Amino acid sequence: MSELIYKFKTIEQCNMCCDSSEKFKLLGQRLNQTQGFRPSKKIGITTRVMQCATCGLVFSNPMPMPASIQDHYGVPPENYWTENYFQIDSNYFLGEINWLEKLKQVRPGMKSLDIGAGLGKQMIALQNRGFDAYGLEPSIEFYKRAIEKMGIRQEKLSLCTLEEAVYDEATFDFISFGAVLEHLYDPAGALKIALRWLKPDGLIHVEVPNSAWLTNKIINMIYKLMGSAYVGNISPMHNPYHLYEFSLDSFRRNGKINNYEIRDHGYYVCDTFMPKMIDPVLKQLMNKTDTGMQLCVWLKKL
Repeated sequence: MSELIYKFKTIEQCNMCCDSSEKFKLLGQRLNQTQGFRPSKKIGITTRVMQCATCGLVFSNPMPMPASIQDHYGVPPENYWTENYFQIDSNYFLGEINWLEKLKQVRPGMKSLDIGAGLGKQMIALQNRGFDAYGLEPSIEFYKRAIEKMGIRQEKLSLCTLEEAVYDEATFDFISFGAVLEHLYDPAGALKIALRWLKPDGLIHVEVPNSAWLTNKIINMIYKLMGSAYVGNISPMHNPYHLYEFSLDSFRRNGKINNYEIRDHGYYVCDTFMPKMIDPVLKQLMNKTDTGMQLCVWLKKL
C-alpha cells in the first residue's frame, strides 16, 4: 500500500442540505485500507464516518484530503480497471440513453458533457447516438488513454477539474455525473456549476452510491455484534476513494438550495458481495426496498 499524506478538514455543515453538525450522527470508524472481517487487527489510520440525520448523506468527519487529486487518480487506468474495461460494449450507457429519451425529446446535434469522462466511453456511446459529445477529465493518465487508446478527439476532452473548467452558460442539453459526485469534496458545489452550463430544458444525470445499501447495513450489523466500532461505508483513503454516499432526500433538499427538481430516479442492485447462497434473496429484497448499491437521479433546473 502506497503512503499518502493527508490534511484533515472538519465538516461544520452537511454538504447537500446545509444542516449544522448538530444533526450529524456517528456511524463508526473507517480504515485507510480494505478492512476485512477483523479491521481492529490491522494497522492504519481511521476517520469517523458520519451521517446527516436530516438528509441521509454519509461522509467522513474530519474529511481526509490529499495534497493533489493525482495522488488518488493519477495512476494508469490499467491499475484502476481490468483490461476488458478498454473494450467498448455496444450496450454501454444504452439504458441511460433510453431513459433520457423517455424524459426528453432527443435530436441529433444535442450537446452533452460527461464530467469525469475517464476513458471517454460514454462520449463514444453518445456520439454514436448523434450527440455532439464533450467531456472533462482531471486525471492525466486517463486523459492520455482516452485520446491515444480510445480515439477521443483532443478538442472534445478537457484536462482539468470541474472547478477549473470553462464553458459558456446554457451550453449543454445533457450533463452526466456517472460515478463522480462521490469522489468530489464539494458535490453540491459541483451541481451548482453544472446547472449554470445546462440549457433551461436540459437534464443532469447522476449516479452515486446509495447510503441505504443493504450490504453495508449487514456489514455494520456484523461489526457491531463483534463489538467493533468499524463500519463498511465509504472509502475516503483507499480505492475506490468514495467520500460520500447519498440518499434521494439528499438531492430533494439540495434542489431547494440549488434550484432544481428531481425529474426521475431509480436504484440499481448491482453486486451484493455476499455469499452466493443468499445472493438471490438479497437482490430480490434490495429491489423491493430501494436498498441497492447505486442511486440514479435525473435533475432538471427550475
